[in-house]
Amino acid sequence: MSQAPLKIGVLIGSVRTGRFADKVSQWFISEIDQRDDMETHVIDLSEPALVEELKLTLDPSGAPQGAPGLAERIGGLDGFVVVTPEYNHGYPASLKLAIDYVYSEWRAKPVGFVSYGGMAGGQRAVEQLRQVFAELHAVTLRDTVSFAMAWEKFDDNGRPLDEGGCAKAAAVLLGQLDWWGRTLREGRAARPYEG
Repeated sequence: MSQAPLKIGVLIGSVRTGRFADKVSQWFISEIDQRDDMETHVIDLSEPALVEELKLTLDPSGAPQGAPGLAERIGGLDGFVVVTPEYNHGYPASLKLAIDYVYSEWRAKPVGFVSYGGMAGGQRAVEQLRQVFAELHAVTLRDTVSFAMAWEKFDDNGRPLDEGGCAKAAAVLLGQLDWWGRTLREGRAARPYEG
């Protein structure tokens, strides 16, 4: 049984200018960084190299050279946390494009969610994402971290106003991610997933 830290991808799904995702994701990354059993790998869909790579889904002949592409980055990770807003009762198109751009690299890996939005806290987006990841043979985690009326829940320093409650919710999610991440990593090592 490998005790090596889990490589956790934090996938930031919004690419809007002035997005609130920065506050939410930076806080959640700080929660992961307090643990010694996980290492964080940020995949920010607004990164210029990723923007260019995903634009090329329409014309793959000009794929960028050199830097690891999205599929390679996803393939090297043990699990994921998707940080998603809810836009018009759904998740962003940029996130759907990125998820669909990669295929087998998602298989037999756990996916957790941190969502934010208005009254529903992004939960409608999360429920839609569960269906997408099920089709990709990924395992979505039951518990989530969500922020209803998110812009009212953080201080000027990017910290949640209810820091204790938020830390507790993050700990539950990360505990599930740890169990599923290790269990599935060991399973893939013992017998490659062919589903």
